Amino acid sequence: MSKHQQYDRSDLARIAAIVMEEKGLEPSFSKEVHDQLDLIVSPGQDLDPSIQDLSDLLWCSLDNDDSKDLDQLTVCSDAGNGNHKIYIAIADVDALIKKDTPIDDHAKHNTASVYTSARIFPMLPEKLSTNLTSLNFNEIRLALVTEIVVGSKGEILGSTIYRAKVCNKAKLAYDAVSAWIEGKGEMPAAMADVPGMDLQIKIQDEIAQRLRLKRQRAGSLQLEIFQPKAVFEGDRVIGIAEQEHNRGRQLIEEFMIATNGSTARFLLKKGIPSLRRVVRSPDRWLRIVELAKQYGEVLPNEASSRALSEFLAKRHQADPLRFPDLSLVVVKLMGPGEYVLEQPGATPIGHFGLAVQDYMHSTAPNRRYPDLITLRMLKSAINNEPNAYETQELYALALHCTTQEDAIRKVERRMRKSEAALFLEPFIGKDFNGVITGVTPNYGWVRIFNPPAEGMLVKLPRDAFIGNKVRVKLTSTNVEMGHINFMLIA
Repeated sequence: MSKHQQYDRSDLARIAAIVMEEKGLEPSFSKEVHDQLDLIVSPGQDLDPSIQDLSDLLWCSLDNDDSKDLDQLTVCSDAGNGNHKIYIAIADVDALIKKDTPIDDHAKHNTASVYTSARIFPMLPEKLSTNLTSLNFNEIRLALVTEIVVGSKGEILGSTIYRAKVCNKAKLAYDAVSAWIEGKGEMPAAMADVPGMDLQIKIQDEIAQRLRLKRQRAGSLQLEIFQPKAVFEGDRVIGIAEQEHNRGRQLIEEFMIATNGSTARFLLKKGIPSLRRVVRSPDRWLRIVELAKQYGEVLPNEASSRALSEFLAKRHQADPLRFPDLSLVVVKLMGPGEYVLEQPGATPIGHFGLAVQDYMHSTAPNRRYPDLITLRMLKSAINNEPNAYETQELYALALHCTTQEDAIRKVERRMRKSEAALFLEPFIGKDFNGVITGVTPNYGWVRIFNPPAEGMLVKLPRDAFIGNKVRVKLTSTNVEMGHINFMLIA
């Protein structure tokens, strides 16, 4: 492609498929997958009399504006004495996709949907993930429901899990719901159309904020990671936007963390090993202690999520501009999350970042394979059947899912760079305000504010330090490689 030929969405999609293959992922579905798919013509059915019919409840989905793979629905009710019941319905993907079939094999290989702005590479074919296994508006679907009693102070008093039929009464989006909750926007039409849905969302928001406060007090880390994404108009990139972590996202985040904890404890009580999602207590904690010292803060020598949480909250307040860069350093020092198999009776590793002991991924079986594994294990447990997976198989899957997740993270990060390079191409020679985010002996990294993008800083002066505010000139971009180069303006 010549230097002056215009790239568009299709080029980004092509680059994404190449990068996926480089990282050992499969961007396309095989003939065997399509053959199996042709035989699936309707949503999952099950005549088991123990399946409850909860389709009359005021269920709603809350997700991104453009999400079509709806994994969960939520609803709540008053439980008296200041307590509430929250119900979280998770799509029963296993009702249609059985273990060791071609569709399952593809899902097992990639382990998750890969999201790039130009193209989504779904874990399951879209006929399933956005239709027959999705909890779509006004459709009765099979689900696994986790019913949780939440106390007035955000404490979880008990939970139970069972199979049910559900029906999505309102398809809602994070940003519009958040604007309404915060009094900055009109009630979304999908909410206004359903009598009582406004009260539902208000109460769900209150419960979520209670859960959030309780986790914050326990030491959950409030981090802000810089992850801008391209904005398209048709096939053209017209901007780069950062996703706001607002009240709508917090609502779902808290309900999902509560569900994942309840799921882990449910399997534990049944004496079943579980595929946990863990972030270990950081090996490099003393490096985090040194980092805090640079800001005049003292952290204990023993790893403490509460102490780290308080330090981060202070820094966020003192310097919101540089907080995403500090967050990234902390995340790197903590190390990535991973999947492990935990046996009943073993001391749980826990999730250091979320400040919870029992945690797994169970709420997104349309887009994440560990959740589909857990869904099958839960159904076996509920039906008092032998476990759907052998222990050795689970050990291997935990390792595989961790490896593939790392590959997916690299693909998505690489594509964010290519998207930014494409958007910035017409601005070569222009000047931007930014902040230095990394320094090596020969070059550095700079994050510019408007548009939000990061690139390499060539010809770095000796007095350059991380956190310095700078004025830079964009010197070159390479969409294919995802390169963006800046130089300091003296």
